[in-house]
Amino acid sequence: MAKSSSNSKGPDPILLTLFANRFMSVAEAMGRSLQQTAISTNIKERLDFSCALFAPDGDLVANAPFIPIHLGSMSFAVKYQMQLHKGNIKPGDVFMTNSPHAGGSHLPDITIISPVFDAGSNEIIFFTASRGHHADIGGILPGSMPPTSTNIFEEGAHIVSFKIVREGIFDKEGLYDYMVKKPAEYPGSSGCRNIRDVESDLKAQIAANYKGVQLIQAIVDDYGLETVQEYMFHIRANAESSVRNLLKDVAKRAGSNVLEAIDYLDDGSPIQLRVEINEAEGSAEFDFKGTGCEVRGNLNAPISVVHSAVIYCMRAMLDLDIPLNAGCLVPLTIHIPQESLLSPSKTAAVCGGNVLTSQRIVDVVLKAFHACAASQGCTNNLTFGAGGKDKDGNNVSGWGYYETIAGGSGAGPGWHGTSGVHTHITNTRIGDVELLERRYPVLLHRFGLREGSAGTGRWRGGEGAVREFEFTEALQVSILSERRTRQPYGLEGGGPGALGRNTWVKQAREADGDLPEDSANKPQPLQPRKINIGGKATVFMGKGDRLLIETPGAGAWGVAEDEQKEDEADHSHVKAWAARGSFAEREAAQAGF
Repeated sequence: MAKSSSNSKGPDPILLTLFANRFMSVAEAMGRSLQQTAISTNIKERLDFSCALFAPDGDLVANAPFIPIHLGSMSFAVKYQMQLHKGNIKPGDVFMTNSPHAGGSHLPDITIISPVFDAGSNEIIFFTASRGHHADIGGILPGSMPPTSTNIFEEGAHIVSFKIVREGIFDKEGLYDYMVKKPAEYPGSSGCRNIRDVESDLKAQIAANYKGVQLIQAIVDDYGLETVQEYMFHIRANAESSVRNLLKDVAKRAGSNVLEAIDYLDDGSPIQLRVEINEAEGSAEFDFKGTGCEVRGNLNAPISVVHSAVIYCMRAMLDLDIPLNAGCLVPLTIHIPQESLLSPSKTAAVCGGNVLTSQRIVDVVLKAFHACAASQGCTNNLTFGAGGKDKDGNNVSGWGYYETIAGGSGAGPGWHGTSGVHTHITNTRIGDVELLERRYPVLLHRFGLREGSAGTGRWRGGEGAVREFEFTEALQVSILSERRTRQPYGLEGGGPGALGRNTWVKQAREADGDLPEDSANKPQPLQPRKINIGGKATVFMGKGDRLLIETPGAGAWGVAEDEQKEDEADHSHVKAWAARGSFAEREAAQAGF
């Protein structure tokens, strides 16, 4: 990669800004292409995907504001494929991977990687990559996010490396083998339940990558490869310098070079962090020594997820408009203890680590830096679906639905938390009610803010959300959530947010013996039962049953001066309701014609 020479006067600030925006625009265009050509609700409507541009050494160069947990870890995936296929990457090749030990996050997140070749030298000058969460890739339960998984084979298709396109030829047979046949070989598991949708979305990812290839080659044609790669280096150096200045400022304000924090998962597993800052250099060592051992369940987080959480926190604390890129990690050394839940064994279950443990890592980092109170610390992962295997063990087609549900964001010194939003590592939407009810056997009874769930203090935390479903046919329903036993903390005397809660409203049925005691003498209507199913559960719900999900609120910052002022606190941060979602956007676009 070309770098500026030592006698250079430094980057032109105008060109630096221009290239930063040009690189980001490549990722944005890739994202628009993916959304427009995908077919699944998960990618097209919920926007659970990310696109980014990578240097020839695999480092992240630039991205658009997609999913933070994807963006920090995709570099690991690109570098793994580079090393694995070194000397055997040709024009027209496209790689597919989802293994947590090959830079993946959890198995439903499938990464597609495309090399960009220089037309003259035929050398790799960039990589484009996209990662999308696919609603079902097999495993023991529809939706491929089983709350009860204890090893990775129960979570669906596990792909270390697959050339889905080899020199321009799409390998459909190989895809079917990886996605349908191999996952079904594990006892109790199914192959992908809707391979047609998955194949369509993977082709959309391939097309999005190709869009990025075309755009970056156009930039090279405009400015020349040497200039483009020089400013790629300058952009990373700018991010590195920004993080070094942040670390120096933190040490100065804290009056100490050592920052410490600890928090716990709902099962009691600790996540412990010690940050030691070298104020002179503006560097820091992040040491997770003291973190709990690998867990039997699925809250183990691959090391790529840990790095994603850290790089997200550093970028979030920067009050600068710069692209998130590999430069943010250069001043940091991250130590992760082996055999801990943040560096699990190769067969450990991980589907919850990407979406739940990552949130707790963010809470711990921000707590150590004393940046803000805890947000909801969860993504409230709901899956339901049908199909997989019949009574004879044969594969049958089916479907799965997946969504994450919003909660409260933490307050900080000078601002209230925000209510009913996706926080930190996720940045997805939630499915439109119209699409949800039209495509799936479900009715949505309630979706709104959960009053009284926010932490109270000088600066209030955000409220959680309430989402209540009724299922119009019998379905397997699963919830994977956290902050059901440990409240999101407040800081500087601020109160904690409320715990989350998942309640099964089970319709009484005579077949289940749900008869009133005096029903033999006087017929009475059968009354539904409310059952707390806990934070992680899978339940076969009957027709008419409901699931009520109450998500956690967030912590507050500071002690309220008095109850009167707390009651009259400024809530101008709460925005008026506005129509959102694909239908609202489409209507607004049509009105503009």
